[in-house]
Amino acid sequence: MSQKITAKTIAMAAALVALPMTAGTAFAADGAAVYKKTCKMCHATGIAAAPKMGDAAAWKDRIAKGMDTLYTHSIKGFKGKGMMPPKGGNSKLSDDEVKAAVDYMVEQSK
Repeated sequence: MSQKITAKTIAMAAALVALPMTAGTAFAADGAAVYKKTCKMCHATGIAAAPKMGDAAAWKDRIAKGMDTLYTHSIKGFKGKGMMPPKGGNSKLSDDEVKAAVDYMVEQSK
């Protein structure tokens, strides 16, 4: 069986190969946008004992508990050393948007 390779076929193959590389970038961009829209209010200033983004010491013990714990506390809320409202007080956020924001903050705070 002979296959005719066209410019369109090559372009589609290139797009499929590039997709996994761009997915991570889009995910990070969404996390940054969610942070700026919702999380920044507390995590830039430390309101309610929120760990400030970029403060590695404040995030160290939280990160050590694992990402699943951070996701759960961020999505469902948490009361402990401070207070984290469910979804940062923005109930319109999806769980995936909250996770993206958590990923973004953790990466900026290591």
